[in-house]
Amino acid sequence: MKGPGRRRRWWRWTLAGVAVLVVIVVGGAAIFVKSQPSAAPLTLPSGPARPPAGPAGGTWDVTASSVAGFRIRESALGFGNDVTGRTSKITGTAVIARSQVTSAVFRIGLTEITVGGKPSPQLAASLDTAADPDATITLTGPVRLPAGFDAGRTVTAQFPGQLMLHGVTRPVTITLSARRDGSTVEAAGSIPVTAAHWDVTLPAGFGFLGGLSSEATAEFLLILHRRQ
Repeated sequence: MKGPGRRRRWWRWTLAGVAVLVVIVVGGAAIFVKSQPSAAPLTLPSGPARPPAGPAGGTWDVTASSVAGFRIRESALGFGNDVTGRTSKITGTAVIARSQVTSAVFRIGLTEITVGGKPSPQLAASLDTAADPDATITLTGPVRLPAGFDAGRTVTAQFPGQLMLHGVTRPVTITLSARRDGSTVEAAGSIPVTAAHWDVTLPAGFGFLGGLSSEATAEFLLILHRRQ
């Protein structure tokens, strides 16, 4: 028969083992979350822009230097980090006339998005990129550009639009900063995206211990050249 001393030692060893396990789980979650790749937000290039060359009016095409992607918060046991994806597979045009953006359509290739420079099977499954390989952003009404854009000043405005994602199209508000830089137009913007609104089911992540936020941000940096 076990004596009181042996029972106390057994409980102490059990509690110590549980404590060590908790430390390992918490530490592992912290290391995993903090080690996930997180790119800087997509913003206008730093440094002064060159003086504008040519008129602002015309049709502007997206160039290969453009970048788009997403940002979503990942958490586990109180630790958090942003997971970001990036792609340069972007096509589209914007039309400027009489100091207004009169139309704009941009298509983003979701199958080319990488996380930390690598493809993400979980993202492909959540967005069902096999069936819906592209996301499309469409301006739904003309927007007057703030004063100073023609002269090369950086301006910020909100644009009414639609986002087609995962086969679902919903209205969105696009917050965008833009400037002229020599013969190009640079535009950086973001769109808040709630996964459920586009019928997107996110990966399970850490289960009840944590996971991905249901609120994400689509972000982009467009470099456009005026069509001759």
